[in-house]
Amino acid sequence: MKITNVRTHILQAALSEPLASARGWYDTRTAMLVEIETDQGLVGWGECYGPAGMTAAVVESVAQWLVGEDPLRTEYLWQMIYARLRDHGQKGVVIEALSGIDIALWDVKGKYFGVPVHQLLGGAQRSHIVAYATGLHRRKAEDPTRYLAEEAAGYVAEGFSGVKLKVGFGVEEDAAATRAVREAVGPTVSLMVDANHAFDSVAAIRLGRMIEKHDIGWFEEPVPPEDLAGYRAVRGAISIPIAGGECEFTRFGFRNLFVSRALDIAQPDICAAGGLTECKKIADMAEAFGVRYNPHVWGTGIAIAASLHLLAVLPPHTRSSPISVAPLLEFDRTENPLRQAIFTEPIEHTRGIVPVPNRLGLGIEIDRKALARFATR
Repeated sequence: MKITNVRTHILQAALSEPLASARGWYDTRTAMLVEIETDQGLVGWGECYGPAGMTAAVVESVAQWLVGEDPLRTEYLWQMIYARLRDHGQKGVVIEALSGIDIALWDVKGKYFGVPVHQLLGGAQRSHIVAYATGLHRRKAEDPTRYLAEEAAGYVAEGFSGVKLKVGFGVEEDAAATRAVREAVGPTVSLMVDANHAFDSVAAIRLGRMIEKHDIGWFEEPVPPEDLAGYRAVRGAISIPIAGGECEFTRFGFRNLFVSRALDIAQPDICAAGGLTECKKIADMAEAFGVRYNPHVWGTGIAIAASLHLLAVLPPHTRSSPISVAPLLEFDRTENPLRQAIFTEPIEHTRGIVPVPNRLGLGIEIDRKALARFATR
């Protein structure tokens, strides 16, 4: 079997209401999908995290290296692309582009062998994944404590056992928002906070100490990803577990995080950190270092599907009685017209539980009419 074509699809959809994280405001959602065609009629789909125009340019430049190659040689193709671009792209958009290509190749591989991707990754340990609801962004409305509390209570009513709150808007405001959300969801629902690297270590420690009493599941990206000393300082100063890694790439980048003991929880994004090929290696390395693994997921259903396949094969974080603590799925609940529209059958949750796709490859079917509707070119 040979690769005959590599296509990119840049998609965009306007939001009904602008949303903000600590990184800033946005009023659209975008996606960059990779489609790989073969001479046997099999087609694979992947997704790239990051700026869509940039990742598309990289994929289109790399495409000429892939045409004529055997798509089943996922490890060889990953290493070939990485080695050719090592001088220029050990991190960032080059690896994000490689991630989308790799996911699409695994989709082809599963279809060729007639099995779900998770079977090729070693076999599923679980058929359903517990999800937590990501949302709770800032809006252009007064009194964030009120609307954030209402939104969080809505996720609990849907059945989610965990929610994640965006912070990074000022220590005092963040502490008030955290208190309001904890009161809204009650004491038994997991509550995580995500600063999107808005703070320095001094401010992060101050906020952490103010919200420790609210039983926070983890403090995500408290400081910029380059500041490993800051990560260690925050981790050593507060009792909340420290999470991060959505801005890190490949096993080489995560090796430095693990060796420096900067994290309690690693959060590589499959569509950014190197695809399924690389993220399985990162997960294995995390286990060796005693670091929990809960991937970052922010994209369309392709990102969700790929993450579910990897989560299905990972061992539990702990095997203690009475229950094992298994890796969690980040389930984005913010507005995204692209997320499920690109599928003929969307991936949904039931009371906060998401089934692992069990059809061939990634187990997804793309709606090409939706691609045309959201295409930017």
